[in-house]
Amino acid sequence: MSDVALAPAPTGPTDAQTIVSLNGVSKVFSNGTVALSDMSLDVRRGEFVSLLGPSGCGKSTVLRIIAGLGDATSGSVGWPDRSNGSGNADREIGFVFQEPTLMPWATVFNNVWLPLRLKGVSKSAARGDVTEALGQVGLSKFADSYPRELSGGMKMRVSIARALITRPKLLLMDEPFAALDEITRFKLNNDLLQLWETFGWTVIFVTHSVFESVYLSSRIVVMAARPGRVFDEMSIDAPYPRNEDFRTSAAYAEDCRKTSAMLHAAMEDSGHP
Repeated sequence: MSDVALAPAPTGPTDAQTIVSLNGVSKVFSNGTVALSDMSLDVRRGEFVSLLGPSGCGKSTVLRIIAGLGDATSGSVGWPDRSNGSGNADREIGFVFQEPTLMPWATVFNNVWLPLRLKGVSKSAARGDVTEALGQVGLSKFADSYPRELSGGMKMRVSIARALITRPKLLLMDEPFAALDEITRFKLNNDLLQLWETFGWTVIFVTHSVFESVYLSSRIVVMAARPGRVFDEMSIDAPYPRNEDFRTSAAYAEDCRKTSAMLHAAMEDSGHP
């Protein structure tokens, strides 16, 4: 944003401070469905972590619990760098859902302004930050457009701009590009990495795509279902920034092979065909 100090590109989070920690988290819904069981995961500051797994393994449930949009049945979510015990509102979390969930009657500008408006920031006071956010996602010329006038990829860019208007330190993304065509998806993958490197976010990204997870992530966490839990994980050691040279490299192909094997093993463990 206009007064955000740009962070250097991440160089490796292995010794970074843990930003959020799931400790033995379980979630049982009212109908008896066990979505998560004894889920433990530490996410370090500056990481790009992908949660990969079969449908029904609880990936989205993990994000909602971290965001405070749902409660764990047992276990806890810890915020080690928040010694004062502050609530969700102070944790600087942004959430991008699978669907853009834009207000169809509002312009692009007003959709992006919404989080600040809910905090009592006037439109005139927010104008500079909204304009900057739209510029970051390549939509400067579409501030006065309506969602019906935008493509699927452009709507998702608006959703990302709306998430980053609050200047989050932790960005949660629930399969944001799943419904897009391959070319648009590749472009938004590149744009997302550029924003992540620029602003120094921590990202937890839910996906079903082995290829997307390897391209984006510093670490991939593979989940098994029935019940949902961490099955295995793998670091992706390729340096950032990443581009088409990495996507067509032997190292990328090998990491995809290894990740696919982990996913297949997790699906077998979950009882999937």
